[in-house]
Amino acid sequence: MAGEGFKALSDPTRRRILELLRDHDMTAGELAEHFDISKPSLSHHLATLRSAGLVTDERHGQNIIYSLNTTVMQDLIGWFMGFAAPREDEQ
Repeated sequence: MAGEGFKALSDPTRRRILELLRDHDMTAGELAEHFDISKPSLSHHLATLRSAGLVTDERHGQNIIYSLNTTVMQDLIGWFMGFAAPREDEQ
């Protein structure tokens, strides 16, 4: 899980999408207003984030609302902090 999450985070556009979703849930159209990229490209970024579990989507009528999956974000941060901590044999 961590590998896929970090791969998803490696792209600045995807990191910006996560920053936007941190503030509030958004549709793809609302997200697109913040980028100068094609809709298929934005869809690819959203699919990558969904695949990594970093965002969730839910249909509301005609719209799909994207949300930040804070649980997976916390898991990634926890993994990273554990990885960055000194090993017992280094203390």
